[in-house]
Amino acid sequence: MENHPLKRRDVLKLLAVGGAVIGGLQYARLASASEPVGNSKHKWVMVIDQAKCIGCGYCTMACRAHNDVAPEISWNKVIQVGKIGEKQVFLSRPCMQCEHAPCVEVCMVKASYRRADGIIMMDYDRCIGCRYCEIACPYNARAFNWKPFTGPNPAVPTWGSPEVPRRPRGVVEKCTFCYHRIDRGLSLGLTPGVDEDATPACVVACPVQARAFGDINDPESVVSKLLAQYSSYRLREDLGTMPHVYYLPAREEKTA
Repeated sequence: MENHPLKRRDVLKLLAVGGAVIGGLQYARLASASEPVGNSKHKWVMVIDQAKCIGCGYCTMACRAHNDVAPEISWNKVIQVGKIGEKQVFLSRPCMQCEHAPCVEVCMVKASYRRADGIIMMDYDRCIGCRYCEIACPYNARAFNWKPFTGPNPAVPTWGSPEVPRRPRGVVEKCTFCYHRIDRGLSLGLTPGVDEDATPACVVACPVQARAFGDINDPESVVSKLLAQYSSYRLREDLGTMPHVYYLPAREEKTA
């Protein structure tokens, strides 16, 4: 056979095809790595009482310590939104853990996914840093790591100790309802929302019990009882995202 040297454009075509095949195989392998598996009898929700919240920021700091979040990032923001009478009203905003999560729908590599119990998770090994999920989230609940987080965490040890690994540079991160505390607690026979070791750090840290957590599928859970007793709302319900975070609106104190 005669030797026919490949032209540059032919080499590029071969590289492109080979890369596509390898990339496709890698994606197929990863696609099942972080999908939610099985079913869950639980549906975790958080209830935040704006009548009790004093805007202290304890929830933000506890989250930052237990999840080893960089100082410039907040997985849980506390925002002053106005007054009722003379009382300041605050909106504490973690990830909404939406039933129909836009972040999951737009993620092209399935780095964002929904667990069977409703928690929206991140697979940081798969995240490519496109930030589509950050843009799609209507609650501004996601943050991008522009730089690696090195050195000590200023929130540690005052507000707690890290329980999960730090995320690498170039990925999007967010609140996960402290899924690791939930899973560990259930494995030990504890009840999330009742036993502190099985409950999200922000709920445990709140000094005025403005936050509650539990299984809405359990009619005896604290969240089910609160939602049955008080009127509530969810942020941007018009979008059809069906958040798993409920708010009890601020109420003006009545005097006799």
